[in-house]
Amino acid sequence: MSEAISKIDYREVIEYALNPLIVHTDLKILYVNAAAEAFFKGNRNDIVGASPLDIFQESSKSSIDKRIQSAYETPAEVIEETIFKLDGEIVDVELYCHPILIGNKKAIQTYITDISERKEAEKKQQLLTKQINELSATLVPLLKGIAVLPLVGEIDESCASQLFQLVPEKAKQQSVDCLIIDFSGTYQLHQVVTDYLFKLSHVLTLLGIKSIFTGIQPSHALEAANLEINQFHVPTMTTVKDALEHLGVH
Repeated sequence: MSEAISKIDYREVIEYALNPLIVHTDLKILYVNAAAEAFFKGNRNDIVGASPLDIFQESSKSSIDKRIQSAYETPAEVIEETIFKLDGEIVDVELYCHPILIGNKKAIQTYITDISERKEAEKKQQLLTKQINELSATLVPLLKGIAVLPLVGEIDESCASQLFQLVPEKAKQQSVDCLIIDFSGTYQLHQVVTDYLFKLSHVLTLLGIKSIFTGIQPSHALEAANLEINQFHVPTMTTVKDALEHLGVH
């Protein structure tokens, strides 16, 4: 087995690796594999010989230099960084590097993982969470004990889930006896989302809080019918004004 392993061509192994790999020493790139060449959008002849620090922002170069120096002795921990491609595109990546020997000389092999899509998804989720927190934290009070929750835009499953968790608590904190959930500002609801929102009304009922739905669009009604939502017996009105009249407020 050891004899077979000794015959493995290391360079051929990393050349066809799916992840971008860079080999460098003394702040000089010695080799990049095919995946790295494609990732950086350039010819490897434009990359080999350059400094690995060139791909980093100025604010990161000092810490990356220190990281590289320590990696000659022991593998470095995985970190997240923002780097540049050859065409100037900025991309978020994970970096992992460890020492290797090229003949008798120490070098470093660095693995690059593109995490741009993941970071973008995280930013969207953070923005969504912020929006939902703001929405649920400001149930609009109309009269004593009566408030309205205005739903706006496209409500997706994540948004509906957070409303389901946050709204009952906020309603209790604001001493709401009746919450009007207004759908008139929404333009799309999915089946799972509709299920969440009708169950929200059920939870409010268990807490002693009456709920009324207003502004339900025909598409929302069809989703509710498909889910047999009528079991929750939620009053529905055309407008918030109609709901207030239903409550005896004129």
